[in-house]
Amino acid sequence: QVQLVESGGGLVQAGGSLRLSCAASGSIFSIIAMGWYRQAPEKQRELVARITSDGSTDYADSVKGRFTISRDNAKNTVYLQMNSLKPEDTAVYYCKTALTTAPQMPWRYYWGQGTQVTVSS
Repeated sequence: QVQLVESGGGLVQAGGSLRLSCAASGSIFSIIAMGWYRQAPEKQRELVARITSDGSTDYADSVKGRFTISRDNAKNTVYLQMNSLKPEDTAVYYCKTALTTAPQMPWRYYWGQGTQVTVSS
């Protein structure tokens, strides 16, 4: 079994910062990529940022220059540093990880339970 535990969400004023963490644990053989998605009320879930095992990153245009994704491979943890937050960043943020649980096993996606981020104006 694989578990993803997110933390760091909360309420912050516009212009403030938050740091999200997502730790993967359980039967993990290799993590291919880790990322963050978000879903605002009545909107589709969207990619925020992702990082591959070799450190390559990808960001949504709306967060470029404000958010930074990083990972600690030794801890199987991914972070999202969010600066200059805006009310439109308000959403539930989900961690998503692509990993394999054993050699020769195909990789699959796992999702965290989500953490609420609310930015007040």
